[in-house]
Amino acid sequence: MSSSKTPLDLTLDGGALTAQLVDFPSVSGDEQALADAVEEALRAVPHLTVDRYGNNVVARTNLGRAERVLLAGHIDTVPIADNLPSWVEGDLLFGCGTSDMKSGVAVQLRLAATLPEPNRDLTFVFYDCEEVEAHRNGLGHLAQAHPDWLAADFAVLMEPSGAVVEGGCQGTLRAQVRLTGVRAHSARSWLGDNAIHHAGEVLRRLSEYRARKVDIDGLEYHEGLNAVRIDGGVAGNVIPDECVVTVNFRFAPDRDEAEAEKHVREVFDGFEVTVTDFAPGALPGLNQPAARAFLTATGGTARAKFGWTDVARFSALGVPAVNYGPGDPNMAHKRDEHCSLSAIAETEERLRAWLTA
Repeated sequence: MSSSKTPLDLTLDGGALTAQLVDFPSVSGDEQALADAVEEALRAVPHLTVDRYGNNVVARTNLGRAERVLLAGHIDTVPIADNLPSWVEGDLLFGCGTSDMKSGVAVQLRLAATLPEPNRDLTFVFYDCEEVEAHRNGLGHLAQAHPDWLAADFAVLMEPSGAVVEGGCQGTLRAQVRLTGVRAHSARSWLGDNAIHHAGEVLRRLSEYRARKVDIDGLEYHEGLNAVRIDGGVAGNVIPDECVVTVNFRFAPDRDEAEAEKHVREVFDGFEVTVTDFAPGALPGLNQPAARAFLTATGGTARAKFGWTDVARFSALGVPAVNYGPGDPNMAHKRDEHCSLSAIAETEERLRAWLTA
């Protein structure tokens, strides 16, 4: 496994570089060693200007081209699940972050190092804390502190998309549904009111919930509302007087924050609901000229992005953006997470052709 002293080798092919990145553990909040390595590697590339803010690294060409394209990827991962160091089986590279999204970061680094004369000026953004609460997101911090670093005509977020363009993204809302009761000794439970038992109605509504599907610009988005955590209990001999069910609503980008919150409150009408985290979605925007040209260059097909991604941040900045990366989105966050080596090579080849045509 790589140490904090191990330099990144940008002469490696995309698959081997992905493996090197994966072997730098970088769970959200612990990205400094990898950010250091990324910065060091990019500062050695003579045609790039490199800036850093926290554990966020930005590299740019300044060739005076008529158009600037930004390629972005997060360097953090979800917690490791006994899946490091990386290993290869046939065409598949296994390990934490292979799909989400160190394979995409490897493609970024390869292009940054090997395209001294692209047909568009390029900005490469490597940022931290994407896999955690929105207020910790490194791209959001860059947008607040250095918005000029993110100026571009078009952005490609290298999120896992199976080497297919995925348009827009769904929004995400987390809320706590709080249930109350009366505390008592469990030997005399009839003197209390068990708050955990009241969670049954919340879970019933969730189990009977039918998620909406909606077509936007020819892409079908699929919403979802699910319990993701339950907290309750005082001691092994106490009837609990409080229980909290945390729910996550993934909503199509035709809903704004107010509509998403209203829907969740309607589902849990009669209960105390507190919204704890929110990130808006982004409409596909595939009718934008830059997006249409990119879509044509990468195969001509697109589908909806079900997860939330930072295309929403670019949309808020007025920069058209799409998701396009080699990772398989269905493998993200899994114990057996993996990425196709041939997909890494294919993604790099298509982007290189687009940026040199």
